[in-house]
Amino acid sequence: MVEIISKRDGPRREDVQIKRLIEQNRSTIVRLADQLSAGGYSASKKPRQLPKVEGLIIHVGGAPVSASEARPSVHISINGRVVSKDQNTGRQLHHIGDVRDRDREQIFVLATKQNGYFAPVDETVAAKLADMDGRRLTGAYSEEQLAAEIGAKLGIG
Repeated sequence: MVEIISKRDGPRREDVQIKRLIEQNRSTIVRLADQLSAGGYSASKKPRQLPKVEGLIIHVGGAPVSASEARPSVHISINGRVVSKDQNTGRQLHHIGDVRDRDREQIFVLATKQNGYFAPVDETVAAKLADMDGRRLTGAYSEEQLAAEIGAKLGIG
């Protein structure tokens, strides 16, 4: 034997009975809710007055964007990234290359397609710094000197 249960149109009989019971006892339910919440239930149901815009100070977070001209400089980060950054904002302008460890030596690697970079430097920058690619850093030639030489070749301080 198979019983087929199909959904009827309209609400179920039990739902109609419960809704009727709640509506008949609405005043008692509200009184109990107010008693348990110290009047908070009825207060939450009242329409609230919207705040007036007059006299308010609206502050949008964040630093203002300055329209001043960028002051680029060459910087080598702790993780070996060689970048040009804006001295006014501290934001990175361009990624120039990396200082990498090869055969226990630190070597500057220019960001070019030949060196495996997805976002290589412009061809003009690559032409100016082509002789720097593969430059070894030693005790006599430090990261600061490398950054100064790259800055001098690119014409930035």
